[in-house]
Amino acid sequence: MLDVQSDRLQSYMNSSEKQKWLYKRTLFIISISQIFGGAGLAAGVTVGALLAQQMLGTDAFAGLPSSLFTLGSAGAALFVGRFSQRYGRRTGLATGFIIGGIGAIGVILSAIINSIILLFISLLIYGAGSATNLQARYAGTDLANRKQRATAISTAMVFTTFGAVAGPNLVNVMGDFAVSIGVPSLAGPFILAATAYILAGVVLFVMLRPDPLMIARSIEAANQKFKDKGELSLTENTENKRGVMVGATIMVLTQIVMIAIMTMTPVHMRHHGHGLGAVGLVIGFHIGAMYLPSLITGILVDKLGRAAMAIASGITLLLAGLISAFAPGDSMVLLIIALSLLGLGWNFGLISGTALIVDSTDTSTRAKTQGTVDVLIALSGAAGGALSGMIVAGSSYPTLSLVGGILSLLLIPVVIWARGGKK
Repeated sequence: MLDVQSDRLQSYMNSSEKQKWLYKRTLFIISISQIFGGAGLAAGVTVGALLAQQMLGTDAFAGLPSSLFTLGSAGAALFVGRFSQRYGRRTGLATGFIIGGIGAIGVILSAIINSIILLFISLLIYGAGSATNLQARYAGTDLANRKQRATAISTAMVFTTFGAVAGPNLVNVMGDFAVSIGVPSLAGPFILAATAYILAGVVLFVMLRPDPLMIARSIEAANQKFKDKGELSLTENTENKRGVMVGATIMVLTQIVMIAIMTMTPVHMRHHGHGLGAVGLVIGFHIGAMYLPSLITGILVDKLGRAAMAIASGITLLLAGLISAFAPGDSMVLLIIALSLLGLGWNFGLISGTALIVDSTDTSTRAKTQGTVDVLIALSGAAGGALSGMIVAGSSYPTLSLVGGILSLLLIPVVIWARGGKK
């Protein structure tokens, strides 16, 4: 059996055509899983704050669900990254998605029995799906060259759009379905989340063979032998701590701003008389803007550079903060524009930052480093979610939006510092 696996591995190492085929196949499989993963993520994001508001009876902690499942995603990101480093992308990603699905089931049960403690525990576990959905973008880059990496990231992300947009717009449908089977309506979207996350895990576990990270690691090891002999190496990556630091900072800042404003928008809308359908529509546009432009963004990041698109991210997030701050609470059009710009700015930052991380690592440490960076992203999102409710309760939603917009401008000096470090 081991000989068969070794021969199969060698066949990919010796054939550039088979490597290209596997690269395309990996992107296809990751894209399928992202459709399900996007639906699982979006469903919970849309009603998480509203469920907590209903069960706790106060707005002050409405940002807590976002904080909890983002905090849970931090631990899961570390686990999935290290698990993938040791056992491959297939095992790591499949496990993460299935754990997220179990968390969503726990949220449903907590709503049925009205248990706050179970809700909080389940939201932490549910965060594994969010972390895995985000880490899946790395799998498409394992066999990509430098000029393909951002495009590979964006190809995987763009397919998240189908599920991510469908999730919020199925809020009412899933709510009605939940009521029909004796489950509280706000738990309905988590039924969709549980099903979607588990399906994503099954798709990856069954179809992601051979494992792209394992193949890439073997190719890099073989190339290193050629390099040691003085021959041309195809391996482009070297460990670059500055690049990892800059990529991580870009993604952390964009995550804080996006999570903070997004989390409190449904509560802000409900206070101005908007129904669940309207909330789902605005969040649907927001999540669509987070993922749908990805294919174009990836091309721009590969063509214009990581730095230019990181600056574009900061400017776009600033515009989002300004519009959401000054838009009348009853204006659906302006809220859609603001939340769409918020998603787009996050998209620019995530893809440019992710490409920098991949550029700055090699396969011997890549998955572990990626998991560690995603922990920072998740923790920053948790902080943004927790603080957002407190800021709104102590001040206002416009204040939160203005603070987020101004914070995004820090991306510009970060990029200038990064460019200053180049030889």
